Amino acid sequence: MHLFVPILILLISFFKLRLELWLFHTGWNKSLYARFCPSTKRWADYLRLHGGFESIGENCDINGDALISDPYLVRLGKNVTLSSCSLICHDGSIKQIFNATGLKVDAVGKIDIKDNCFIGFGATILRNVTIGPNSIVAAGAVVTKDVPPNSVVAGIPAVVIGTIEAVAKKLQDESRQLPWYDIIEKRNGSFDENVEPELRTIRRKFFWDS
Repeated sequence: MHLFVPILILLISFFKLRLELWLFHTGWNKSLYARFCPSTKRWADYLRLHGGFESIGENCDINGDALISDPYLVRLGKNVTLSSCSLICHDGSIKQIFNATGLKVDAVGKIDIKDNCFIGFGATILRNVTIGPNSIVAAGAVVTKDVPPNSVVAGIPAVVIGTIEAVAKKLQDESRQLPWYDIIEKRNGSFDENVEPELRTIRRKFFWDS
């Protein structure tokens, strides 16, 4: 009996893995796959195959709750991260305009996000916008016009508040003051699961026990 529980857990894990692989390759039932999707990177890979986008580059991360109104009008470059944001390619008010005036109009456009961009939590990108490469859209920003390359934008409507180089330098200076900076320097990439438990422990102690 004492072996039953671990064997059952192993069987369930195996079943979930096989189901995830099958759903990934077939594209059947997108909402079901979202429940089994193991990571934001895997979700981006799934959407590249079955999401109906114009294109999605390699090594992207997309949150499962990112709202994308018209994927066929969206193109993502390489190394793009979409957090819990919204990409709105059409203006739904055309229905109200028709009801009020009888005019038949259209308001739709593409969204083109170039390589190495990060779209922050709660940000909204509207139609006919290109986000230049190596750019950051801050949390809560509403982007209504093109973002130049190597830029950081914030606000409503979003405006350029700096360059990616300036922000990187500022964060580097701040990071060097942290007691765990030696770990940051040694980790593999921007996130390293091998050192994350140690970082959590040191950060918790620093912020709550000091």
